[in-house]
Amino acid sequence: MNQSTQYGFYVDTTKCTGCKACHVSCKDRQGDLLRANNKPLANGVPSLKGVTWRRVYEYCGGSWSVDPNTQTYSQDVFAYYMSIGCNHCSEPVCVKACPTGAMHKRREDGLVLVEESLCIGCESCARACPYDAPQIDRERKVMTKCDGCHERLAEGRQPVCVESCPMRALDFDTMDNLRAKYGDGDGHIAPLPSESITSPNLIIKANRHGQPAGSGAGKVLNPTEV
Repeated sequence: MNQSTQYGFYVDTTKCTGCKACHVSCKDRQGDLLRANNKPLANGVPSLKGVTWRRVYEYCGGSWSVDPNTQTYSQDVFAYYMSIGCNHCSEPVCVKACPTGAMHKRREDGLVLVEESLCIGCESCARACPYDAPQIDRERKVMTKCDGCHERLAEGRQPVCVESCPMRALDFDTMDNLRAKYGDGDGHIAPLPSESITSPNLIIKANRHGQPAGSGAGKVLNPTEV
């Protein structure tokens, strides 16, 4: 799909401390959207349980050993954090998998959005996406996902996840502007899949411990559900 403008994210995993401020601020915005549409909240918290459009994962692994002769230790233990939402991919498999056209890519900015009036809640998009971006609202039986905070974008503001990051590890802009500021980045690192699947609009600065995308060298510690 051709479009003149494509927005995307930049993530600096050398700065991310795993504080989950981006995760929580995104969840708070869910509450704002629900209030605006007269949808229920539970004690002021969005009632979309388990629906987290931006998530922070800890990826860790390695081992250590001791030399029985010298009693010296050696180790290759690593751990780092990855903040991930929707990458508003250039080849979004969620859009291809949607049978009704509800999941669509906007021409004016490249954002991938859900037209809820067309969604039948079949979850085909969720099964197709390797980033777990589309997530179902089981009460309403429609899919939801990161929408790039498009209403904030229209006001010249950044997505809430970017504004909330205390370490300035996140950025959001047109891909042309991001590449001008950060270059092409270091490519995907684990726990993310290969970039070849969807052509994601995501630039990553890799942590020095970053493992190759798709690597089985470590394991993911799932984010706390909020």
